[in-house]
Order: sequence, then C-alpha cells, then structure tokens
Amino acid sequence: MKYREIVKGTFISRPNRFIAKVNINSKEETVHVKNTGRCKELLVKDCTVYLSKSNNPQRKTMYDLVAVEKQRENKLPLLINMDSQIPNDIAAEFLSMGNIFSDNAVLKREVTFEKSRFDIYVRDGEKEAFVEVKGVTLEKDGVALFPDAPTERGIKHINELIIAKQNGYRAIILFVVQMKEVNVFKPNAQMHPEFAQALKNAKEKGVEIYTVDCIVTPDSIKIDAFIKTEV
Repeated sequence: MKYREIVKGTFISRPNRFIAKVNINSKEETVHVKNTGRCKELLVKDCTVYLSKSNNPQRKTMYDLVAVEKQRENKLPLLINMDSQIPNDIAAEFLSMGNIFSDNAVLKREVTFEKSRFDIYVRDGEKEAFVEVKGVTLEKDGVALFPDAPTERGIKHINELIIAKQNGYRAIILFVVQMKEVNVFKPNAQMHPEFAQALKNAKEKGVEIYTVDCIVTPDSIKIDAFIKTEV
C-alpha cells in the first residue's frame, strides 16, 4: 500500500481523537488523525509525523496523519504506521497471495455472520472462513500489544468467531503489527484482562490466531512476515 503524497511534520497537540495540530513547513495545520485510539505513547509533543496530503478541495482538513516516529532510548526512532484503515486492505492482499489459504481462495470484504460483521470472508475450496483483522500500534521493549484501550467490541468479535468455528467455519484472528522490530505479540492483559482471557478461550476452542509484522516507510506499508504469538 502506497500513499499518494507524503509530507513531514512536527506534532504539537491532539485536541480530540479525530484531529491533531501539526507544524508543517513552519505553519500550524489542523490535520485528520486516521486512528481514533489513544496512541498516547506515540503522539507526544515535538515527535516527527508523516501526513498524506488530500486532493479533495471540499475537505475541512488538507492532511491525514498516517505515521509517526517513536523515540526510543539508545536506539534509532521506530517508524510506526498508525492508519487504522489500512490493516484490512493489506491483510486482504496478503491473504490473496496464498498466505494461510490456498492461491485459489476467494475473498470478500465486510461479511455479516450472526451479530458481527467480520472483516474478511474466505471460500477456499469446500471450506469457508471468517477472518477478523486487528491493527496493532502499541509496542513495548520489542513486544507488540493489543489493545491499547479496553475494547468490548473486540471481545464481541472473538466470541462470535468461536460460534462460527462451532458452526463448521474456519475462524481466524489476524493481528497486523504496523511496524518492524517486534519479536512477539501478546494480548495486553494489563490494559484489558477480559480481552486477554477471551483470546485465550478462543484459541482453546479452535480459533486460529496469527500475527504478522510490516515493512513501513513514510509513504508505504506492506505485510512482511509472521511473528510469534503468545496467548
């Protein structure tokens, strides 16, 4: 996935979850934040951010904030894509290339089962599957963590994937870590213990759980490789 036009800026503040103030070419701009999560460990004052410039003259904001350099002690900054809309797109591309499923698998986006709309439905020969994709932007000491805030919606998706599995479907959760330099994924039990327990329960009942990392540049993101998952 490649963004059309990227500019570099310096983060100032985030008045609410939808917008941020960013210094771009010595001018303060109000920009759209493409991630409504907390991201407090990422969006810190004076950090370097990357923004995609819109070509829509009707928009209230000219830029979308899509990536950030996370400062680390005694290490170079870690570039993290924080666009929450992108994991589904790159996951669909990744799965269509013979990863997890066969090369002949047919994918559909946003398909409803029971009371949930799952991100991806897959027909692979005679087998059907539902895939729920979760973008991950939280990293601590080389460990990728999800969620960064309590998510009752995430628990609902997990529980309905269990139902799908019990009804004969393959049920899959794919965590897309929107960065490199992580060694393992773990549920963030400290932030949301109920989510961690639900994920463990799902694994015990046959839901498949995978994690992939990504190669990230200021103007692109692509899934790279599977990494270890500890549930």
